[in-house]
Parts: sequence; structure tokens; C-alpha cells
Amino acid sequence: MKLVYFHGFMSSGASGTVESLRHMLPELEVVAPDIPVDPAEALPYLKQFVADEQPDIIVGTSMGAMYAQQMFGFKKICVNPSFNMSTMSKVMKANTTYPFQNGRKDGAKTFKITGQIVKNFNAMERQQFKGITDFDRENTYGLFGNHDTTVNCYDLFKKYYTNAQRFEGEHRLNDKSLRTAVVPLIKQILSL
Repeated sequence: MKLVYFHGFMSSGASGTVESLRHMLPELEVVAPDIPVDPAEALPYLKQFVADEQPDIIVGTSMGAMYAQQMFGFKKICVNPSFNMSTMSKVMKANTTYPFQNGRKDGAKTFKITGQIVKNFNAMERQQFKGITDFDRENTYGLFGNHDTTVNCYDLFKKYYTNAQRFEGEHRLNDKSLRTAVVPLIKQILSL
């Protein structure tokens, strides 16, 4: 069985979360792409990626959860989803350069948020819930950290989906929140 992981803003497919998932779920193949910075490039890339990989489940955190939610037709877990990157994120500032927190396959160390990238996020966000099917409503799960001070999209998630629960944790995942909240839910969904 295969799990595709979508990382958060400023991260990469080489995040510590990916390695922890591989360690905690050795029975699964865990695949994690580097998400392009611009959503105009990222969303079509990720849709093609999952079409090619055909995962049994997609797990996304923060910005990655926003993208995961849009992978209609797949079972997915959205952890602390940031559905409003263009307006809610404390770091989405135009004309600002940021360091990647983890190594990227292309070797990039930094990236720049432009005004156009912010506009592209805003345009995508206005469309992100269009196309939800009954399958998606039943097979999309939201996990929300009780101590997440970065984003709070619980009510927005509940507007479209019913499978939402809180867990003891913050915005960023650590091994404890993976072990106690995320991994058990993955196992439940996949009947492992």
C-alpha cells in the first residue's frame, strides 16, 4: 500500500515527518514530492503526481493539507489545513525571500513569494472546494491540533466534511502527535 505525503509551507518532501511516517508505518510505501511554491504550478503538478502514483491515502499538513483536500477521489487526511494561505498565513508576504527548512531535490535553498504568487493562492483558494463528491465527503478526514496557534480552519473544514477531530498537539507535527493521532487514523482508514 502507498501513502503520499504533502508537506507544509517552507518544507520539502525530505521533511522529518516523512521519515517518521516511514519508520512508524513500515508496511506502507511513503512517497513525498517537493511541492512547487506557486500554486498555479503546484496544483496541476500534484494532481498529476497522485494520478501517476495512485496512493491508497494522501496525508497533508498545513499548506499540504490544503492541496490534499483538492485531490478528489482519494482517501485523505488533512492535518491542520491552511485553506486561506493568501490571507491567514503569517508568512505569506509578497516580495519576501524565505529559506527552505529541508533539502529540496532541485537543491534550492531559498524561495521568493511574489505578488503574483499571493494572487495565485487567492484565486485557487476561492475554487478549492468545488468538485467535492459524496466519496470525498466520506473519505476526507481533518485533524486539528488543540494548541495550533498558526491557523484554525476547523469550522471551514466542517462546512464541507464531517470527519473532523481534534488532537493533543500544535500546528507542526512531532513524533508524539504522529504516533497518537495521525498514524492510528491512517491505520483505521486503511484497515491495517
